[in-house]
Amino acid sequence: MQHTLIALVENKPGVLNRVASLFRRRNFNIDSLSVGTTEHPDVSRMTIVVNESVDARLVEANLYKLVNVIDVQDVTNQAAVTRDLALIKVECPPEKRAEVASLADIFRAKIVDVAKNSVIVEISGTEDKIEGLVELLRPIGILEMVRTGQVAMMRGTGVGIRYAPGTNGNGKGH
Repeated sequence: MQHTLIALVENKPGVLNRVASLFRRRNFNIDSLSVGTTEHPDVSRMTIVVNESVDARLVEANLYKLVNVIDVQDVTNQAAVTRDLALIKVECPPEKRAEVASLADIFRAKIVDVAKNSVIVEISGTEDKIEGLVELLRPIGILEMVRTGQVAMMRGTGVGIRYAPGTNGNGKGH
C-alpha cells in the first residue's frame, strides 16, 4: 500500500528543492510528486506518494520542519479522490485507429492528437485504470508515455488543509 500526503507550501523559489533534499537525506523514495498552484497565488500544493516501506508519520514530521511548509496531511486512509493523468503516444497506422479509439472509449480516454502513423491518447483516473489501458495498448505499440503523478483532494464540502495568509498550519505566524 502506498501513502499519500498533501502538503501546502509557500510558492517561492527553492521550496521543491528543499522538499526533494529532505527525501534524499532521509533516504525516502518518492513514488509520485505533483506540485501546482492553489486558489491562493502564494501557495502551492504538493501531492506526495511514498511506498509502504516509508513511515508516513516520519515523513510528515520531517516536512513540518521545513520553513516553507504551511500544512501537511496524510490522506492515505481518508475519503479522498486521487487522480493521475497520462498522455500515451501509440503507433497507429490508419487501419489500427478504430481499435485504439475503441479502447480509449472503453476507458473514457480521448484521442487528443492524430498523426500519419500515431495517435496520442489522454486518460485521467486512478492508477489502476491507467495501468489497465497501458496494458491493452502495449501490444499495439506504445511509442512514448508521460504521467503527471497523483493528485489528491478530500471528498465532501470540508477542506482537508486550511490556509490563512500569514500563518502556518498551526495558525501561528512564520
